[in-house]
Amino acid sequence: MQVIQPGAGTTPEGARSEQEASRWVRSMFGRVAPRYDLANHLLSANIDVTWRNHTVKRVREVLMRPGARVMDLACGTGDLLIAMEKEAGRQLIGSDFCHPMLTGASSKLRKGSLKSALLEADAMSLPLPDASLDLITIGFGFRNFSNYKGGLAELRRVLRPGGMLAILEFTQPPNKTFAAAYNWYSTKVLPILGGAISGAPDAYRYLPASVKKFPDAPGLASAMRDTGFEAVEWEYLTFGIAALHIGRVW
Repeated sequence: MQVIQPGAGTTPEGARSEQEASRWVRSMFGRVAPRYDLANHLLSANIDVTWRNHTVKRVREVLMRPGARVMDLACGTGDLLIAMEKEAGRQLIGSDFCHPMLTGASSKLRKGSLKSALLEADAMSLPLPDASLDLITIGFGFRNFSNYKGGLAELRRVLRPGGMLAILEFTQPPNKTFAAAYNWYSTKVLPILGGAISGAPDAYRYLPASVKKFPDAPGLASAMRDTGFEAVEWEYLTFGIAALHIGRVW
């Protein structure tokens, strides 16, 4: 298990502080936003859609509560938010700190005649009262936080008793043979293809590097417990390329 140390967070090359890391990540996502969906779906062979649909099923018990307040954090262009709104049949909240990503999400919501609201905010300091949400989901955004334990503490702050946090994130496959093959693809092939599709090769060098630096699934589960989440559970998806973590607040 890889223990998450206090203050640990994403470390883009050249970033010397949490603030610099946050600015770099925001700028990077702003540059890839116009072709982000195309790159993701092509590079994952649409497996990411399956992962998001599975996440919706796992959070359904809270999502479908009457009056539940639900936020998809680091929502990007809105794929998980949209899947949850279609399941719940009501307005939810999507939040991201990158304006171009929210522009993409807004366009997709309008095209689908969907009603969810969008909020431009930093996950490290949400403009929300304590105990104001019932469910927070994060799809492939948590490893970009500038401070992992600080981010978890902030999410714990805004969740009500009975609430749930669900983090869908890339991780290191537990099988060493498969992990070696996956790492070869992610470090040698993905940056070339992702850079060509998005026009931002540095982004697709950072993204696989961020996965390699990110703590393993047991380490993230331990950090969730350390920051006050209970009944923490996690599962590997697709041979451990990704993992879904769920924690609760009592």
